[in-house]
Amino acid sequence: MSKSRWTPADIPPQAGRLAIVTGATSGIGFEAAKALAGAGARVVLAARDAAKADRAVAAIRQAHPQAQLEVRPLDTARLSSVRAFAEAWRGEARSIDLLLLNAGIASVPRREETEDGFERQLATNYLGHFALTGLLLPALRPAPDTRVVAMASIAHRSGHIAFDDLHRRRSYGPQSAYRQTKLAMLMFALELDRRLRQDGSPVRALAAHPGLARTDITRRGDRAGPLARLAGRAIFGAIGQSAARGALPLLYAATAPEAQGGGYYGPDGPREYWGGPAPAAVAPHARDAAAARRLWQVSETLTGVRPGIPGAAAAAAAPRDAAGV
Repeated sequence: MSKSRWTPADIPPQAGRLAIVTGATSGIGFEAAKALAGAGARVVLAARDAAKADRAVAAIRQAHPQAQLEVRPLDTARLSSVRAFAEAWRGEARSIDLLLLNAGIASVPRREETEDGFERQLATNYLGHFALTGLLLPALRPAPDTRVVAMASIAHRSGHIAFDDLHRRRSYGPQSAYRQTKLAMLMFALELDRRLRQDGSPVRALAAHPGLARTDITRRGDRAGPLARLAGRAIFGAIGQSAARGALPLLYAATAPEAQGGGYYGPDGPREYWGGPAPAAVAPHARDAAAARRLWQVSETLTGVRPGIPGAAAAAAAPRDAAGV
C-alpha cells in the first residue's frame, strides 16, 4: 500500500514558469506535461514525432483549455537535432525553470547504431540528454526552484557502465544496454548536482523513476515485433500502475519544495513498483564518484559538449570520433 498521498493537486502554482519536457507525446512525459500545464506552467513539448505532438497538445487542451503549450522538434538520438534545438533556444534568450529529461526507449531487440555512431538506446536515453542539458544550462534561471530532473529506473540496480564497450559493439543485450542507460542517467543527475553545488549555483539536479508503469516504452523499442510488444504490454498491464501514477515521482522531484537536490524519487510501494512519490533507493555503484566523473568525461568526448554552469557558455565543438570508446 502507498503511504504517500501526494498528487498533482499538490504541485505549487507554476504560473510564469517554463518547463521543457522531452518525450512528452505519450506515457510519463505526456502526463507530466499535462500536470504542469494544469498548474499554470508554460510547457514545451520536445518531441520527435510532430503528429503525435499535435495529438498530445489537443489532449492536454481538452483537459486544460487554458494550457500554454509549445511544440519543438527534438530527437535525442541525434546530436544534430539536439544542437538545433539548443541553438534555436539560445537565439530567443528565454529562461528555463524546469528541464525534464524523460524521453526514452527500452530493450531494442537487435543492436542499432545512430548517425553519430552511438548504440541507439545509449544515444536516446542518455547521451542526447547529457548534450541537451549541457547546451541549455546557460538558459536555466539561477534560482533555488529551478530544477533538472533525469528519468532513471529501478533497472539501474543491475546496470553496469561498460567503459570498455559503451556502445555494445562486442556484446549486445537488449536489457543490459537499457540498464546501462538508466544507471548513466542516475549517475549523471547526481554528478550534475554535485557540480552545481561546487560552483555555487542555486539550480538543483534530481532523478526519478516511475516504478512499473504502463507506457509506450513497453513496446521494447521501435523495432520490436508484435509478439515482443504483446509480451511487454501483458506483463506491465498485469502488474504495472498507470502512466499518470508513474509520472508522480517525476513531478514531485520537479516541483515539491521538500524535494532535495541530488535526491532520487520513486513509488513508495513494495519494491518501488507502484505507489506515491517518496525517496527511492540508490544502488551503491550509482554513487561511485570516480565512475561518475569518468562517465562525465567520456560523455563530453562523445558529444563534444562540455556543460557549463548557468550563466556561462557551454562548449559546442563538433563531436570527436568516438570509435573504440
